[in-house]
Parts: sequence; structure tokens; C-alpha cells
Amino acid sequence: MGQLTKQERETVKAVARELLETLKREQLVLDWRKYQRSRAAVRLTIERTLDQLPPSYTIDVWQTTCDTVYQHIYDKYYGAGRSVYALAA
Repeated sequence: MGQLTKQERETVKAVARELLETLKREQLVLDWRKYQRSRAAVRLTIERTLDQLPPSYTIDVWQTTCDTVYQHIYDKYYGAGRSVYALAA
């Protein structure tokens, strides 16, 4: 994947904002990491939302991005409004 255009960067930012808002609102409930169904729902939400990324995201880049985003969410967002970021505030 080469450099993104300005429009593509704006699209990526909008998709990222939408993803985080959706996850916080619908998926990141208390103890979501303990249950396979909850983890799968988070993963599916990530994949569906990241389908909106620009076409310059090839399938390989898209898959790597989904994996990276899921791992970040798993590591940093504990659920019920708790996250490593909330603790730092």
C-alpha cells in the first residue's frame, strides 16, 4: 500500500471514529473479554466497519489491520467504560 490521498486519510479517520463509537456503545460491555461470543462480536464489528476503508487497503493490508485493531481493543479496553486511557485521565 502506498501513500494515502488526503481524502483517503479523512475516510480512515472517520471509519476509526465510527468503529470506536460503535464498540463502546454496543460491544465493550463488562467482562466482554471473558466470553467467546462477545469477543467474536467485537471482531465481527471491527471487520464490518473496516470494510469501509479505501480500496487502497488490499485484502492483506485489511486483514493485518483487522488483526492489529482487534488486539489493541482486546489489550486496552476492559469494558463497561474502563480502558487504559480512562485510567490515565
